[in-house]
This record gives sequence, C-alpha cells and structure tokens, in this order.
Amino acid sequence: MMARDEDASGSALTVWRGPARPRAAVLVLHGGQERSERPARPGQLAALRMELVLRAVARAVPDDVLIARVRYRVRGWNGERADPAHDTLRALDELAHPVPTVLVGHSMGGRAALHAAGHPLVHAVVGLAPWWPPGEPVAQTAGRTLLALHGDRDRTTSPADTAELLRRAEGTAARVGQALIAGGDHAMLRRYRTWHRTTAALVAHLLDPGSNPDPLPATHRPEADGPRPHPDAAPRQK
Repeated sequence: MMARDEDASGSALTVWRGPARPRAAVLVLHGGQERSERPARPGQLAALRMELVLRAVARAVPDDVLIARVRYRVRGWNGERADPAHDTLRALDELAHPVPTVLVGHSMGGRAALHAAGHPLVHAVVGLAPWWPPGEPVAQTAGRTLLALHGDRDRTTSPADTAELLRRAEGTAARVGQALIAGGDHAMLRRYRTWHRTTAALVAHLLDPGSNPDPLPATHRPEADGPRPHPDAAPRQK
C-alpha cells in the first residue's frame, strides 16, 4: 500500500511505501541549489526528477522495504548551515523503525547524504552525480558503503572531485566505488534507463547481496587516473 504524506506538518520525512514491519529503508534525496532561501516544494523539477529513480528502486526491492523521500525546508545548501544535511538527519530520526537504511542522493542530495552518513541507521550512501566538492569530510563514512555514479557529460558536478573524495574515504568506509555513465548528463536525462536500472540494482544489492548481483564489479574503484566506464554504459551504436 502506498502512503503519500504530503501534508505541511513540518516533517522531514515523506513516506512513499510504508510496510508495517520494514526490514530496511531507502531514503531518496533530490538536488537543489548552492544558495537559496526559497521553500522546497514537492513539485519542483529537482524533486520530480527523483520520482522516477524512486519508482525504479521500489520495483527492484521487496515490499517489506520502506521507501521515503527527505523533505527539505529550503532549496539551498547555504554554506556552513548545510540545511539539507540537517533535514536528512531529522528524517532518519523520524523513521519509526530502526532498520538499516540506504541513502540515495542526486547532486546536492548526494552531498546531504554524505554528511548524514554517520547516523546510526545509515548502511550505505549512493551518490548520483553527487556534489562532493574538495575538502568534504569522510570520517562519518566509517563502516559504511559509499558509491557514486556520474555521467561523463556532467558539466555541473565533477566526477574527478567525486573520485578524489572516494580515494580519501578508502580505509575509512567499508567499501567505495564509482562508475561513469557514458553519455550521461547531470540531470540524468541522457541514458536515463541506465541511470535508473543501475541505481535500482545497486540498492537491491546493498540490501540483499546474496540474492542480487553487484552491478559495480570490484574493479570499479576510484583509480588514480579517474573513474572507469560502467560495463553497461557504452554509447549505443545507431
């Protein structure tokens, strides 16, 4: 049964699928802006973009996995305030069941997920074209899995910055990995099927590795010369 809590209660959590006894949870975090005090709205483009990702993940995982969105108060990261990161921590605190949780964040949402990785419920972070600028902290990823997908045509966030952060997280995080979506852009519109399919497969594997193969082989780690292409990411020949 789908639960769509779109009220204005001030909650940081919008539950999309809420089983009575979830065994795990997935929280989806959309992108935003570097600075903005404008109120975040479920109908804004950044939030709608992640609706398709959310649906793909929901199809790939069992019905006893809770699926929810993080609801931001404002649209901007806003410097040291890191508003979306605080909203993500609030959303994790609002989960009614203390179950292993995977955070899936696009762009600014990936940055919020990274900052919230130290919450006791967080099992893994999946960044989609994440905004991980130089100098971001990694100590909070201890014992967590930290993965990223980037489009090689991304002109908004940097695959190289992501690779550098993952290299710094090695030895702290339980696992790091990154792959490129050839032909993929920041908005995840080009090669969208590959974005959705790979993200869903990653989450399914993270929640149940025994039943779901890893879509990122062990070779997909942050190499010194940058991330390697995803095996399903070669441009299609016309």
